[in-house]
Amino acid sequence: MTAQAYLERYKQLTSIEDIKNNLIEELLQRVTELEDAYQQERLDHERETRFNRDIQLHEMELMDQISRIKTIMDREPFIVVLLDGGGIIFKDEYLQQGEQGGQNAAKKLHSALQDYVSGNFPTINSPKVITKMYVNVKGLSDLCVRGGVTTEPSLIEDFVRGFNASYPLFDLVDIGAGKESAHDKIGEAFRLNLYNCHCHQIFLGCSQDSAYAQILEDTLADGDLIGRVSLIEGLPFASDLDLIKASYRVTKISDLFRDTKISVWAPWKAAVASKPRALLTPSPVQHVTLSRTSTNTTTTSNSVPIYTSSTNTPNSEEFQVVRSKSSIPPPPKIVERNKYGQRVDRLDFKTIPRDEVNRIKKLKLCNFYYLQGECLMTTAITIIRGN
Repeated sequence: MTAQAYLERYKQLTSIEDIKNNLIEELLQRVTELEDAYQQERLDHERETRFNRDIQLHEMELMDQISRIKTIMDREPFIVVLLDGGGIIFKDEYLQQGEQGGQNAAKKLHSALQDYVSGNFPTINSPKVITKMYVNVKGLSDLCVRGGVTTEPSLIEDFVRGFNASYPLFDLVDIGAGKESAHDKIGEAFRLNLYNCHCHQIFLGCSQDSAYAQILEDTLADGDLIGRVSLIEGLPFASDLDLIKASYRVTKISDLFRDTKISVWAPWKAAVASKPRALLTPSPVQHVTLSRTSTNTTTTSNSVPIYTSSTNTPNSEEFQVVRSKSSIPPPPKIVERNKYGQRVDRLDFKTIPRDEVNRIKKLKLCNFYYLQGECLMTTAITIIRGN
């Protein structure tokens, strides 16, 4: 074999060794890449394991917090009752009983609301009842006097006192004569409790004021809030409220609230039935016989008996109460009153002597002073004021 042949064979062997070395290098490079990928995957796995563990711990903490918050939210549940005295008026039998009537009305309202909640919201467990009623007490007193519900304006104040004393969370608030005071206060209280998690239901007893229609229309924009509102109907709703009430629950407490307005007899007159007084028998009389005497002082036999009242004070036992024999009682006396409940007496000017009228005119008395109680004139005047 020649040298050239050996050289060719050597070159073939060298080429094979190069191929082997390249293969080994490629394998080593691949192993290195796989080791790096493995390390990365192992790190990612460890990181995900720690993350999952942390997430689980955090989830457990969140669930515990949710449970505590749910317990707090379920604690002290209450319902709010907002009543406008312009449309929610208690029945006459409660107003006429004064303080006792106020207590009875509060108990009846509390019982009716508890029954309604237990029947319609069984998930609410023994909620407290917070009642706010806004009334113009003086206006209601005048209305009751003018409408013949009562003759004593103080009975309404007694009713308010009894209502407020019945339950710690029952308040009948006197708002005075402000026209918009009631719905302003009710509107703010409504919005305050609408998103309160402890307030599970709002009962709204509104009057015929259009402001309540706007409040309820705004609530309709959020469907989740509609179920949190119920309406209490006393006097019939106005037309704008009547269209909206179909979207809410509506309840009536017919044996507690009026469904008609108080009828006013006259703007200044109210009838007062006074009890007829028992008639007393007159004082005992004595029979005294007087003789007719002639001019010559001779006494005749004709004597005339007459009755004279005894000047002695009779004993209390001698008085006897005489009842009317008629089975029909006499008609009650009528005492006219103005819108403030003050007595008004009619005067027949025809019975006043004309001389007395002329004498008073000549005195030139101050009309402002005697009719209004004060005189606005500060300058020196000649009109007599009587002082």
